[in-house]
Amino acid sequence: MKKFINRERELAALESQYATAGASLMVIYGRRRVGKTTLIKEFIKGKRALYFLAREESEDISLKRFTQELSIYAGQEKGAPSSFDKWRELFDAFLRCEQKEKKILILDEFPYMVETNSAFPSILQWMWDEVFKNENIMLILSGSLIHMMIKHALNYESPLYGRRTGQIKLKQIDFMFYDKFFDAMPYRDLVELYAVTGGVPRYIELFNHKNNIFDEVSRLILSQDGLLFEEPEFLLRREVEEIGSYFTIIESIAAGNRKQGKIAADIGVKQTSLPKYLKTLLDLDILEREVPVTERNPEKSKMSLYQIKDNFLRFWFRFVYPERNRIELGQSGYVLERIKANFIDNHVAHIYETVCRSEIWRLAFDGILQLNTVGRWWNSKVEIDIVALDNTGQDIVFAECKYCNQPMDTDVFYSLLEKKEHVLWNKGKRREKFVLFSIGGFTKQLFELGAERDDLLLVGKDGKLQGAKTS
Repeated sequence: MKKFINRERELAALESQYATAGASLMVIYGRRRVGKTTLIKEFIKGKRALYFLAREESEDISLKRFTQELSIYAGQEKGAPSSFDKWRELFDAFLRCEQKEKKILILDEFPYMVETNSAFPSILQWMWDEVFKNENIMLILSGSLIHMMIKHALNYESPLYGRRTGQIKLKQIDFMFYDKFFDAMPYRDLVELYAVTGGVPRYIELFNHKNNIFDEVSRLILSQDGLLFEEPEFLLRREVEEIGSYFTIIESIAAGNRKQGKIAADIGVKQTSLPKYLKTLLDLDILEREVPVTERNPEKSKMSLYQIKDNFLRFWFRFVYPERNRIELGQSGYVLERIKANFIDNHVAHIYETVCRSEIWRLAFDGILQLNTVGRWWNSKVEIDIVALDNTGQDIVFAECKYCNQPMDTDVFYSLLEKKEHVLWNKGKRREKFVLFSIGGFTKQLFELGAERDDLLLVGKDGKLQGAKTS
C-alpha cells in the first residue's frame, strides 16, 4: 500500500521554491521512516532532477556513485568513465548540463556525507556563495539524523547558516487523515492501529490491516526477526550517546512517571542530572513537555509533565522493552497475552485523548467550534482530558474522552460541569461548550440531555457528531 496523504502543505512549499526564479536551498528533516524521501520523489515527478542518496560508506565510493548518477542525469551510459574525484568538480559538471527549466539537486541523507567528510558543509557553502546562488538551481538537503541536520544545516555555527531559503520539519500524519489510508476500516480499528503506528507512514504500510492487530504486533514487533523489533534502537543509536540512559528515562515515562522528580526517583538519579537528557529527547521529537493549556508562560511553568510523543515508541517502551529477555528466550506468546490484557486500558485509552484532540480540530475546521488552542488541563485536584480555547475571543471548550465498551452516561457530563469550575480562564466572561467523546456510544439519557442543551456535543463510536447539531 503506497499512498501519498496529508503532505499537501509541504509539497506546495517545495513547488513554491521551484517556481521562484534564481537559487533556492531547502532543508527537509524528520525522524526515520516519516516519509521524507517519498515527499521528495513525489515533488520531482515529471521534473528532471539529480537525486543522490548518501550512504554510510567511504568518500571515494560516494564520489563514484555520484559520478554515476551524474552520468545518467547528463544522458550518458550508466557507469560511463569519468575523471571526477572532487565534489566541486562534480557540482560544476552538474551545472554545465544543459537544461531550460530550473535544475534540481537532491542530497538525501545529507548527514552521512558530513560523517564521511567533515568539511562537506564548508564545500557546499563555498559552492553556494561562489556559484549556486547565481544560478537557477534548487538544492535540497534531507536527512533523518535530526541532531546532525540541525547542527550542520540549520544552526548558527553551521557554514550553511543563512543560506537556506526554506525548511520543512516533516512530522507524523495526524489521526484525522488515517481513514484515507484504508477503505471502510471501522473507526475503532483505526484508533487501535493509530495507537501502535502513530502516524508514521512506513509503519502504516508494514501493518497488514486485513489481519488482527495483535497478529501484526506479533509478526512485526515481538518476533526477533520482525522489522520493528529493534526499531527504537535504530532511531536513537545514531542520535545519542549513552543510549542505555535514554532508554531508562523513556521506559520510566512510559510506565507513568511524568514529572521530572518522579522520573529521577524511579531511575535512581539526581533530578539535576535529567535536564540535558530531557532536552535532547525533546529536540528529537521523542518527548513532549505538556503544561495546562491555560498557562500564560508555558516555558516557565512549574506544572510541566513529560510524555512520549510517538505512539509506537510509547507502545514499545510500555510493553516490549521491559520484556526483551522473555522475547529473546522464546516467550513472545506470553508477552503477547500480557499486551492483549493491557492494550486498551493502559495504552489505547490514553492515545484516544490524542485522537479526540484531532476530532476537536476537525469540529473547528467545520465551523462548529471556535478555537485556536487545544490541550489538556489539570491542577492539584482535578484533570480535564481536553480544554480548547479561542485566545482571540471568549470561547472555551471542555471535553472528556472515554474508550470503553459501555455507553457513556450523564454522570460524565455532570462531573465535567464540576471540574470546569476549577479553570479560571476568562471566568464570568467566557462562552462555554462541552464535547463528550465515547467509543462505546451514549445512553438514552445522555442523548436526551444532548438534545436539550445547545452547549453539549456528542461524538460517538464512528468519530462523528451525533444528532443534528452542525452549527
